[in-house]
Amino acid sequence: MFYLHTMVRISNVEESLKFYCDILGLELARKVDSEKGRYTNFFLYAPKDKTNYESNKSPALELTFNWDPEKYSGGRNFGHLAYRVDNIYNYCQNLINKGVVINRPPRDGNMAFIKSPDGISIELLQNGEPLEIKEPWKSMENSGSW
Repeated sequence: MFYLHTMVRISNVEESLKFYCDILGLELARKVDSEKGRYTNFFLYAPKDKTNYESNKSPALELTFNWDPEKYSGGRNFGHLAYRVDNIYNYCQNLINKGVVINRPPRDGNMAFIKSPDGISIELLQNGEPLEIKEPWKSMENSGSW
């Protein structure tokens, strides 16, 4: 397992980038727009982590701006922790065997979500290319929120 990033939802891109970049001194590594998901991600890193970030060995802060307005309450602005795993199907099956609910199964061979005992969302991502889509994952429904 490899720690990837922490995601925080933001409501104002300009104010947030000013705070995280201009005030805290983080640097923008990349920006990703998702037309389908209707959001923009900003990945930031600390200056001393630049080399590690570029070689994918250092965690980043992911700021997520949802295009559709939403009022965040109850910690909803904190999104999730993310980890990369070598085989998402095997990893999720091992979690199920240990009694963990897979809230968002890896139907796409790439991404799954679970929750900690305290309700923190944890994203699991396949290392490298997505695995071949197969059952039982393909047909597995979401469970609860993630």
